[in-house]
Amino acid sequence: MTWSPTQYTKFEDERNRPIRDLLAQIPNTAVAQAADIGCGPGNSTELLGRRYPEAALFGMDSSPAMIEAARRRLPAARFAVADIADWTGSERFDVILANAALQWVPDHARLLPALLARLAPGGSLAVQMPDNLDEPAHRLMRKVAADGPWAGKLVDAAQARASRHDADWYFRVVRGAGVQVDVWRTVYHHPLAGGPAAVVEWFKGTGLRPFLDPLDEDERTGYLAQYEAALAGAYPTMADGTVLLPFPRLFFVATLD
Repeated sequence: MTWSPTQYTKFEDERNRPIRDLLAQIPNTAVAQAADIGCGPGNSTELLGRRYPEAALFGMDSSPAMIEAARRRLPAARFAVADIADWTGSERFDVILANAALQWVPDHARLLPALLARLAPGGSLAVQMPDNLDEPAHRLMRKVAADGPWAGKLVDAAQARASRHDADWYFRVVRGAGVQVDVWRTVYHHPLAGGPAAVVEWFKGTGLRPFLDPLDEDERTGYLAQYEAALAGAYPTMADGTVLLPFPRLFFVATLD
């Protein structure tokens, strides 16, 4: 998929809030090496560095454009273009942060033990994933994809995100690996200025990518127009033009004994 750092950071304040909430629950205090996997344009890496100012920071993302933006943002940190699913090496980290990234990576039953194996003794893996596939915004993405003239091109779009699991599944799998686990779910309510168009802009930076990438320019325009019209019924606009976007997110912090 293609990713736009500019589009992603349009709502940076809102996207940073769950990162700050996640970082606040990591129990580690002395951190020498910290990794941000799926770092995007570096906003999460920057917050990780503020939480652990003495740590050497490493960030990775599969998008060259995101890594270029992250390097501009944090020239002192070390970044690499790499896929989380293929991450290998002998380096160990005191903290590994995965913010809004693992939902794009398949086979979590295999992935999570591999990530835990990259922790130093006493280290923590801190994960946040959107848990919103049943929200109107995502249900309407799929409906518009299936109902329009672009349906043939978008048959596989809804499968781009890895299979979801609930909090109980993550707790059992991670605790089964012999670590301490703290798991929780939060629903954020983001007030966005601009009505349904603002909801479209939000998801153009994330969830809409699998639906937009296969389309040509005219098809994208048509898809987005139908999607925005459908959103108007699901997200009422207030008198001042604000729309409230509920956004559920699942969190867990796994810490080695």
